[in-house]
Amino acid sequence: MPDPFKQLASIFEKRMVDHAARAISGVPCELGTITASGLKLDNFKHEIPDYLVADWLVKIHFPAFSLVGTATSPVDDQGNDLPGAITTSLTRYDFQAREVDEVRLELKADLKAGDRVLAVPVNGGQDAVVIAKVIANV
Repeated sequence: MPDPFKQLASIFEKRMVDHAARAISGVPCELGTITASGLKLDNFKHEIPDYLVADWLVKIHFPAFSLVGTATSPVDDQGNDLPGAITTSLTRYDFQAREVDEVRLELKADLKAGDRVLAVPVNGGQDAVVIAKVIANV
């Protein structure tokens, strides 16, 4: 006899997937290009001078990992050797798994003229929000 709970869970999952697909099907993402003075969407003839850029606040999950390197001490705040600095021989540094909350990803600082982006027109097409930089799969 089939498990009725598995069947019910399967029905709920299918309905949630269908509902999510319908919810985002009306979101018209567009490709565009950052220009020297704004944003030019591929399917809109006018440049948008005052576009918005998404600001992401995320949680990062670092797995456990090791790095091999050297250590130099003493150094100044910029990492430059101070007089008498000594560098160790190669050393392995082991890091434990760690989660870091509220890490800010700042897309805007890296955007420059010629960059391809994914944008979402909002406010009836009056504004656009750049949500990601798009790069070619090389």
